[in-house]
Amino acid sequence: MTTKSVSTGNRQLAMVLDLNKCLGCQTCTVACKTLWNKDQGTDYAYWNNVESMPGKGYPANYRETGGRDAQGGVKRGEIPDPDSGYGRAWKFNHNKVFFRDAAEKEKPWLRPESLPTWGPNWDEDHGAGEYPQDNHYFYLPRLCNHCTHPACKDACPRGAIEKRSEDGIVLVNQDQCHGYRFCVEACPYKKVFFDPKRQVSTKCIFCLPRVEQGVAPACARQCPGRLRFVGYLDDPEGPIWKLVHKWGVAIPLHPEFGTEPNVFYVPPLSPAKLDSNGQPTSEMRIPLEYLQSLFGTKMHTALATLIEQRELRKQGQPSELMDLLIAYDWNKNFHLDPDMRTVV
Repeated sequence: MTTKSVSTGNRQLAMVLDLNKCLGCQTCTVACKTLWNKDQGTDYAYWNNVESMPGKGYPANYRETGGRDAQGGVKRGEIPDPDSGYGRAWKFNHNKVFFRDAAEKEKPWLRPESLPTWGPNWDEDHGAGEYPQDNHYFYLPRLCNHCTHPACKDACPRGAIEKRSEDGIVLVNQDQCHGYRFCVEACPYKKVFFDPKRQVSTKCIFCLPRVEQGVAPACARQCPGRLRFVGYLDDPEGPIWKLVHKWGVAIPLHPEFGTEPNVFYVPPLSPAKLDSNGQPTSEMRIPLEYLQSLFGTKMHTALATLIEQRELRKQGQPSELMDLLIAYDWNKNFHLDPDMRTVV
């Protein structure tokens, strides 16, 4: 018999993203941006973005500052530079194009007034390696991790950041925020943004108004690749518990930051490298050392399980894991019943 009991708090809503299915189409980015960040002051705020890896990420080289130290204290980080970190919006020669002198015979092309050097998604599809032996890249969608121990929360002297006990979502109380930006410095994933117009910090709210109605976040619901799963970590009937705890194939990004992220990733598999004769070798194109630098040592076990279960399925044998990741029915990717706590 299955029974439901009302939540008693201290729950954690989480997301799993299967990197083997990401198309790099940026539909999630557009869905998030158009829903939450269209106002002036949010030019550089991408609560969700998709990065090509290996790459600098967004903001550029975000991994270098913030997080927690070995004792669990908050590390003082840096605020990303508007030019080299976020990349300023480009100014185009609109006046020359649209208001040129009628006597001019040649119509100028619309172009930036100065040569851009960085911006969101600047290094899309760059990757690494040498064609055709081992060239590779993969897509990495990123959003706020709604960490178990959020460094942004502890860094705020105003107490303006809270972590809700009923679902673990981390929010900024903008009425209490004074725009000190210590939270921006402390977040090692640099997923807290500063709104210079309103002088407050902003961040992903996990589409809270949607989630409270049992509707998945916009980034997950709009994903054409069906790679996102949303639910509670303690719900054994949902996909999150199965992928994170039962199968162990979903692991956090940069666990060494010490914040215990609650956005998890199924690490990417890749084709084999080619030898000098163009024949496949036993090595993956994406270096395992690089994947370990992103996801830690648990990545090896996760990949081994994925390969094992994929082979079972190729042989015509059943695999709960493969059926779950394939996502035949996208509705089953989301298990958001707010009252579900225990199954008896």
